[in-house]
Amino acid sequence: MIVNSTLKKLLLLAAGVMLSAQAYAALNIQKWQTSKGTEVYFVENHDLPIIDISTNFAAGSARDTAKPGLSGITRYMLTLGAAGMTDEQISNSFADVGAVLGGELDADRAGLKLRTLSSAREQAAALDTYIKILHQPDFPEATLKREKARIIAGLKEAATQPASISNKAFLKALYGTHPYAVDDEGEPEAVNAITRTDLQQFYQQYYGAKNAVIALMGDMTPEQAKQIAERISAGLPDSPAAAALPTVSYPSAAVEKRIPHPASQSHILLGYPGVKRGDDDYFALYVGNYILGGGGFVSRLTEEVREKRGLVYSVYSYFIPMQELGQFQVGLQTKRDQAEDALKLVRETLATFISKGVTEAELKAAKQNIIGGFPMRIDSNSKILDYLAVIGFYHLPLTYLDEFNGKVEQVTAAQIKDAFSRRIDPNKMVTVVVGGSK
Repeated sequence: MIVNSTLKKLLLLAAGVMLSAQAYAALNIQKWQTSKGTEVYFVENHDLPIIDISTNFAAGSARDTAKPGLSGITRYMLTLGAAGMTDEQISNSFADVGAVLGGELDADRAGLKLRTLSSAREQAAALDTYIKILHQPDFPEATLKREKARIIAGLKEAATQPASISNKAFLKALYGTHPYAVDDEGEPEAVNAITRTDLQQFYQQYYGAKNAVIALMGDMTPEQAKQIAERISAGLPDSPAAAALPTVSYPSAAVEKRIPHPASQSHILLGYPGVKRGDDDYFALYVGNYILGGGGFVSRLTEEVREKRGLVYSVYSYFIPMQELGQFQVGLQTKRDQAEDALKLVRETLATFISKGVTEAELKAAKQNIIGGFPMRIDSNSKILDYLAVIGFYHLPLTYLDEFNGKVEQVTAAQIKDAFSRRIDPNKMVTVVVGGSK
């Protein structure tokens, strides 16, 4: 079979990123600052002719409380017109050299990622377009109008779906007036009011060199990485780093919100403010949550609520560590006429877990599963790049990945019980029920 050169490049980028976990037994993360004050994190690896780059900014949805949705539209519109190039021209310029453009957005961060071959011609072409997107966004008026219409249509459709309704209501109930209450998808009225000037101002304020973190991974030398980082940083706005987000407050009393919906099943969310990145209790809570509801079919919630009683289709729990206290959430979906029984049992299981802790058998199994699955977390360039971005953005230790399994292994049952009892109050949880019992 004859494969053309562009397809070969795409196949290499798509399929050739899986690497031996043993190669990353100890990551040598290099760190420095550009001349404009952008922090850079780099891992050199020449196993594959590929480089991965991400540029993250403190420009997530927590920064657009005045117009929910502004952060997301700004990040997306960066890719739809820059330096006179249309969105089609941008897309074609990457496709022509087999490069892949990606992005991310959450409450804390907004970012753009690039994967390209490391060969000189392909790398130069892909990097040139990537830098134009970051440095010279056009925010075309006609494209903005088109995208706003598409986004608003999607938001109106989502407003009828119980999963979307419950998530938005949960964030508002949990975070109140804190910026984390802002849903990154936005609201129709706010999105409709967003103008090209809003995008330009948001870009100038939050996409500055001092508000950015660059992560690089792959087939380049430290000197080449420094040159790339310097080019990316040099053309970014000179605005100062974003101000720190306000502290998250804990609920003073339990909050329960019930929203009628005709769906055949109820969507239920329970939560509480959880942890920050770099929190001293992180590993105890992480391992404990694996036992509680993060371990799938081997978790306590699944065993008690689904396997023994058959009350739910699914049930889970997780922590989302953020700049400030991210959410701890328990979620479940169940038949409407079983909603009350399922909710009661979930609350009882959580209260028992917090008051009595975990068994040594549960702890041993959880550690084995977490440590055994760790190589899958760092088995590709792209996964390591994502970790580099997190380590850099949240100022985690450069040894974070090297020490991860050791930290997990050191967690004790007593530490889990202590951390959960201090950090999660089952009597002051936020609860949102969409659908409810008939």
